[in-house]
Amino acid sequence: MKKNKGLCPEVVEASLLVDLKIQVPQDLYIAYQRCSWIIVHETGRPPIDVMQEMVRDFLVKHGC
Repeated sequence: MKKNKGLCPEVVEASLLVDLKIQVPQDLYIAYQRCSWIIVHETGRPPIDVMQEMVRDFLVKHGC
């Protein structure tokens, strides 16, 4: 029997997510919050999509 049977795709995806904690100066934290908020509100995309895109872009930029 499938563990996630009957759950909507968004719930299944959220159950597979893990936290990522980084330490940054306050000005970078504020800039990140502002930037991600602007992207979410201008595009209508879910915040989780924007977070994942930012992490992917960072990893690609550094060849990871």
